Amino acid sequence: MEFKNTREFAQNLDANDPLAKYKEEFIFPKVNNKEVIYFTGNSLGLQPKLAKKYVDEVMTDWANLAVEGHFYADKPWWDYHERFSEKLAKVVGAKSHEIAVMNTLTVNLHLLMVSFYRPTKKRFKIICEEKAFPSDQYMIASQVKFHGLDPKKAIVEVKKREGENCFRTEDILAVIKEVGEECALVLIGGVNYYSGQVLDMKTITHAGHEAGAIVGWDLAHAAGNIELKLHEWDVDFAAWCSYKYMNSGPGNASGCYINEKYHGLNNIPRFEGWWGHNKERRFLMEPEFQPEPDANAWQISNAPILAMAPYLASLEMFDEVGMPALIEKRNRIVAYLEFILEDIDKGVEGTTFEIITPANQDERGTQLSVFLHGEGKELFNYLMKNGVITDWREPNVIRLAPAPFYCSYEDMYDFGQILKKGLRSH
Repeated sequence: MEFKNTREFAQNLDANDPLAKYKEEFIFPKVNNKEVIYFTGNSLGLQPKLAKKYVDEVMTDWANLAVEGHFYADKPWWDYHERFSEKLAKVVGAKSHEIAVMNTLTVNLHLLMVSFYRPTKKRFKIICEEKAFPSDQYMIASQVKFHGLDPKKAIVEVKKREGENCFRTEDILAVIKEVGEECALVLIGGVNYYSGQVLDMKTITHAGHEAGAIVGWDLAHAAGNIELKLHEWDVDFAAWCSYKYMNSGPGNASGCYINEKYHGLNNIPRFEGWWGHNKERRFLMEPEFQPEPDANAWQISNAPILAMAPYLASLEMFDEVGMPALIEKRNRIVAYLEFILEDIDKGVEGTTFEIITPANQDERGTQLSVFLHGEGKELFNYLMKNGVITDWREPNVIRLAPAPFYCSYEDMYDFGQILKKGLRSH
């Protein structure tokens, strides 16, 4: 498709967009009494209008039923978490019994590492990416120290080449091969939070297994954003937050994937609690733990229903639309945003935007990370004051994530016009 940087062209794209109606299903903040252009769904998604209904249902059941809500609410609390499995399985490419919803992301990664990072004298190293999201860095280092190991010796970081913004798959594979029999675990972010690069998870997972290692993925920026086939790729485990592209609310519940080959094992190390106990016998209060036969065995505490309610509301929309349709719009709207940026760059003297996210559609999702050569945080502040909610990352990058559920093509055009004025004003 040949794009044009005109309002008429953008409006025509919206008129032919089957997902355009979903923009009305979200609540937008306002700046200067006007709804914002929202580019930070990669940090916190907008609130679906349906979320309040789902939360109110729980509040009403709590008021009217109190403890009996566990069994007699319209959506009983004792098995509330089970409503996620089938729908989330479609989002991440898993079998429904490989999915559990519990806790928050870093907590779940810690709990999964109890099972899947079992260092020995010979095989003890973890491969991750350099400058991973800080929480992952802290988590991995603390796990290594917990086992009495030195992070400097046990953690191997895959690095970008000098002068390059993205990782090369061949470099990741080379590190895995080099570490070889010393590698216990490969644990990397499936989508790099800074550059927006989508890694070749299938190839990397296979390489990790060839080296005899366990392979897990942090899918914080991947779930609800890109196509995932966790079961088909034979990923061992993965976890993701729900508050970015999945619009569940700040700091909300995390999803986990645990490959079915680890289900039902009596000898697998795992921190356990009563919500992972055989649900048919859970309320008998027996002293011996009997694990659920699936990923729910990794649950510890009873489900935080009020937190899960908005997640379930958002997931209903994902199930209605389906990932293929979201990805189709994502590809087009990101390409249009890329075109707008390049067109503005050509038209304003003395500016240079460098998009550090890969141009290849297979290597990117919803996010474009833009390095602002010759521009400082003043431009970011200008955008924010003029109703463009975006994200600043040092040293000089803005991250733009036009989520397909609630961003329009006309938003992309309007952003371009605001950006052009901002560049000319300073």
